[in-house]
Amino acid sequence: MENINSSVTMKELPISERPYEKCEREGAQSLSDAELLAILIQSGTRKETAVDLARKLLMQNPEKNLLGLARMDFGRLTAVSGIGRVKALKLLAAFELMKRVSREGFGEKPVLKSPASIAEYYMQRLRFLNVEEVHAAFFNTKCIFLGEKRLSVGTVNSSVVSPREIFIEALLREAVGVILVHNHPSGDPTASREDIHLTVQVSQAGRMLDIRLLDHIIIGDNRYFSFKESGCSPF
Repeated sequence: MENINSSVTMKELPISERPYEKCEREGAQSLSDAELLAILIQSGTRKETAVDLARKLLMQNPEKNLLGLARMDFGRLTAVSGIGRVKALKLLAAFELMKRVSREGFGEKPVLKSPASIAEYYMQRLRFLNVEEVHAAFFNTKCIFLGEKRLSVGTVNSSVVSPREIFIEALLREAVGVILVHNHPSGDPTASREDIHLTVQVSQAGRMLDIRLLDHIIIGDNRYFSFKESGCSPF
């Protein structure tokens, strides 16, 4: 359990280096990543200020940046010296809020009219994940969004998806169109051989049921790949 009373506080820093005062004086946009994190975690340890601890957090993740930090789960956060239960939960809550804010503009029923809009809708939800997830978005004859379903959670580089499950969900929703969306934890959205195989398999199965696979979007790190846009789609 964290002992805040024995920690080094930001009040011990020079006024010019105190994140709270700097934020109030110059605005949150003026703070570095480490300073913003320091405000969240509030206190350091016996030997480190909150800013020092924040810098350590940024360096002790695989990508050495905020994206890598956002991908860390509770266990990995608390494994960092100086990060206890409370600090880890604050960080997890902050990153979850960020993801939810990014989706607010779409409302409860997003209008997904293009590959770019679909990628934008899923980007903040999927780009931070350490494993692949496959989602399906369902549409009616007027291309109105009917809902979505997470189909699979895989390992760091693969997921297992059954076309049968996709089309059972589509039939239950009376959908006539499906868009597959999944992420690449590497950040590179380039389609793999397995991605191409899945796209062809699902497209062919959909034709037999008169339910079209409209696109397959792969989410990377602020980048995406669309089979439809690429011109190599089997649709």
